Amino acid sequence: MGCHKHRDDFDNDDLRQRSESCVREVVRAIRDIQDAKEDDDCRDCKDCFAEPLGDLDGPRRRNADTRVITLTTKEGKPFFAFFDPAEADDNDHCRTGCVSIFFRVEDVFDSGCARLRVLLPLDHDFDPVNLADDGDISLKKVCKVENFKKTRSCVTVDLNDFLAVQCIKDVDLNVCR
Repeated sequence: MGCHKHRDDFDNDDLRQRSESCVREVVRAIRDIQDAKEDDDCRDCKDCFAEPLGDLDGPRRRNADTRVITLTTKEGKPFFAFFDPAEADDNDHCRTGCVSIFFRVEDVFDSGCARLRVLLPLDHDFDPVNLADDGDISLKKVCKVENFKKTRSCVTVDLNDFLAVQCIKDVDLNVCR
């Protein structure tokens, strides 16, 4: 699956209908992989297109239902969204902001938009990690994140507004159970 964002082998009328941004293609593929949950042999390539779900981490996680992603804005910064403080199970965690840069793809629309579930970042001990740092995201705190918890908070985004998508980890969040 290649990126067709800069293709010029068809006229402008066809360009908009037949061309997608790289981010949009990757997010759509992730959604399809999450939906399929195939059980093929392991593959060597460990990127966002790695199948089946659970194969991104090396040793296969057969029970994975989510490929955790981050998005990078056109300004080169991590995209973040808010979640309900009650979902953090830690009153101190959200004093300065309940934000996350980690998401699960819930749906991708033909318009180029996607609905993403905000994931609560957790450390090694499954304690919440507060990523907020004076109105921005602390990249040092991001390095402490090892686990994730689903939230009930979702955000709808225009995938054409992002420069990059990064797949972080395949995890089981009990999304459908």
